[in-house]
This record gives sequence, structure tokens and C-alpha cells, in this order.
Amino acid sequence: MARGGYHHGDLRAALVRASRDLLAESGPAGFSVARVAKRLGVSTAAPYRHFPDREHLLSAVAATAARELASDLAAAADRAGDDPVARFAAAGAAYARFTVRTGAGFLVIFSTELSGVADPERTDATRALMSRWIDLVTATGDRPMQDSLRLIEEQVALAQGYATLYTQGFFHRASVPVEEIATRVEQGSRRLVS
Repeated sequence: MARGGYHHGDLRAALVRASRDLLAESGPAGFSVARVAKRLGVSTAAPYRHFPDREHLLSAVAATAARELASDLAAAADRAGDDPVARFAAAGAAYARFTVRTGAGFLVIFSTELSGVADPERTDATRALMSRWIDLVTATGDRPMQDSLRLIEEQVALAQGYATLYTQGFFHRASVPVEEIATRVEQGSRRLVS
């Protein structure tokens, strides 16, 4: 069996999973198709039978990440109950957890290098993600759509900032676990809409 657990199965799915693992470890700057292939124990040419280039592989990763993040947001909001502010705040905490766990936050999902990649699967997944987030923020109060979008931007910046500081070792993980980071994002998100 290959090092990454791939053995004559669905190479396309294995490439997406291995890409996510690599992103979680190294971030977007450390991502390469060659490193993904090596991780799976396949030739550096093998990924190109499923994806024409690095951007299309990243696009598949972004689509998967957007679907998973949308699911995480929904689950966190549901656990938070009926209060719209609590639901919105829980979404921010879910985003921070997701980004720490997967390395595939907005920097991957909405990567500017993917803007020229025509991928309906990614487009549908990112639209669904943003629709879910817009629903959560608009439930917190009546405001113009631009203001709601700005609140999402601020919440993502807060969560992404904490997640980045956490993954880059700014916080001593023994004294500041990821749940503490999520709590800080949740508290900050409440302040954004109060």
C-alpha cells in the first residue's frame, strides 16, 4: 500500500483528501501537486490524469471545503439554539475550528488564483456556503445587505486571524487550546452584531 493509504482506489478523491491534509500542515504556500503525489506514493504525473493543473485540484479541494464548512456552520448554529445572535456567533467559532482542523478556510475556498477556473461544482458550493452565512447574519437584525456582508467579512477576519495565530504557534497550545480560540471568536462575533 502507498504511504498515503492510496492503493488502486479512487485516485481523484485520494488527491483531494491528501491535498486537504497537506494544506492543514503547510498552508496554501506549502501546497504543490508534486508533494500531494509523493504523499500518496504515486508518480508526479498521476494527478494530471484527473486534474489538468494545480488550480483545478485546488478548485476541487475548495468545493469540498465549502460544502464541509457549510455543514459545520449549520450544525453549530443548530446547537446554539434559536437566538439569532448565538447562531451567528456559533458560526464564527465553527469557522475557526474548521480552519485550524483543515487549513482550508477562506484563503483556499475563495482563493484569488481560482477566479479564472471554470468549476460549477465549486461555484455552487461557495454560493451555498455564502447563502447559509447571509441567512445567519440577516437573522440578527434589519440592515442593508452591504452591512450584512461586511459583518460576515469582519467575522471571517476575526476567526481567520485567531486560527492563523493558533496554527503558527503564537498561542501555547497547552494553555490555549483550540476551543479557547473558538470561544474568543464566538465572543467577538457577538460584539460585532450587538
